[in-house]
Amino acid sequence: MNQHILLVEPKYYSQFPPIGLLKLSTLEKEKGNTTELIRKLESPKKKPDKIYVTSLFTWAWRPVWQSIRKYKALYPEAEILLGGIYASILPEHAKMSGANIIHEGIFPEAEDLLPDYSLAPKWNGSIIHASRGCRNKCLYCAVPKIEGTLNSEKISIKKYIWPGHTKIIFFDNNLLASCYWEEIFKEVLELKMEVDFNQGLEAHLLNEKSVSLIAKMNIPAIRLAYDTINAKEDVKNAIELLDKKGVDKRRIFVYTLFNYTDTPDDFFFRVRDILKWGAICYPMRFQPCVTLKKDAHISPNWTSEQLNMVASARRVFGYGGAFPPYNALIDRFIESKKFEDIFKVYPKKEKEPTDKKTVSKE
Repeated sequence: MNQHILLVEPKYYSQFPPIGLLKLSTLEKEKGNTTELIRKLESPKKKPDKIYVTSLFTWAWRPVWQSIRKYKALYPEAEILLGGIYASILPEHAKMSGANIIHEGIFPEAEDLLPDYSLAPKWNGSIIHASRGCRNKCLYCAVPKIEGTLNSEKISIKKYIWPGHTKIIFFDNNLLASCYWEEIFKEVLELKMEVDFNQGLEAHLLNEKSVSLIAKMNIPAIRLAYDTINAKEDVKNAIELLDKKGVDKRRIFVYTLFNYTDTPDDFFFRVRDILKWGAICYPMRFQPCVTLKKDAHISPNWTSEQLNMVASARRVFGYGGAFPPYNALIDRFIESKKFEDIFKVYPKKEKEPTDKKTVSKE
C-alpha cells in the first residue's frame, strides 16, 4: 500500500528551500508514495505514515525538537527520521529529540536525484552539488564530517536543472578542486542562466582559464574568503585577476572570518586590505560547529566588548552587514593604525538635563 510522507522543515530561518527534503520527495514518489512539505509548524493536509525532519545549524536545535515533539504527539504511529547538519554533527544530542532514527551525513539513495521543486513552486533556482565534500579539512568547518573529502564529482549538471528555473545555485564547497570544473563552467555558459557559486570559490585555485570563463557568466556576485592573514597574496591576486578580466570589483564579496585564532588587529588589517583592493568585505563571526547557542563563543584573543564593536560598526558604517569600498570608509581605514582606532564606537553624549522650572525667561 502506498504511503503518505511528511517532509518537515522546522521553524528557523533559511533563505533556501530544504534541498535534502526535496530530494527525498523525489525518492519517495519513485516508490509510489505521496509527499507533503510543511514549514514552520504548519498543519499537514493528510495523516502521514512516515515523517522526515531536516535540521540546520546546531544552535537551531530547539525548533527541530519542537517540530518532532509536535508531530510525534499528533501522529504517534508514524516513524520520524531526523537528518541534516545538526543531526550529523551532534547525533547523541539529536537522539534526545524524540526522533526514531537519526541519520548522519547525506542520504546516498537520494543524492543524485533531481529535487522535487513542485513542492517549492515560488522558488526559481536549481540548487546543485556538482561535487561533494572538501579536501581542505579546515578545523572550523563541518563539511568533512558531513560529506567527507572531495567526492561525487559530476561532469555534467544539465539533468539537475528544473524546467522553468532561470538560476543555477552551486552548493559545492570546493568546486574548483573538482576534476571537472572546466566542463561544468563551459556547460554553465552554454545554458546561459544566471549562476551563483553560493559557498564561494577558493582564491588560490583561480587562474587565467577559470577567471576568463567566470567573466563571461551572468553572475551577480563572486564570493571569496580571507580567513587568515596567510591568504593575503592569494586573495589579492584573485581580485586583481578578476578585475583584469572585466569583473567589477564591487561584485566581489570577501568573507572575513574573525573570533577564531585571529586577533582584533589581524582582523582589522584584513578588512583594510579588502577595502583597499576595492572589494566588499563581509565579516563572518566564528561559531563552533558543536555550539548549542549562537554567538556564545568568545575566542581567547577577543573580548565581548571587541566583538560588540564589530557588530556596532556593521550597523553604523556598514551596509547590509558588509563593509563596501566607499572612498570615505577606505580613507578611515587607511588613517587608522589598529583595531580600536576605527571599531571603537563611542556612545552618543547625552544632553544635560534641563529643569524647566529654573530656566530663565530671558
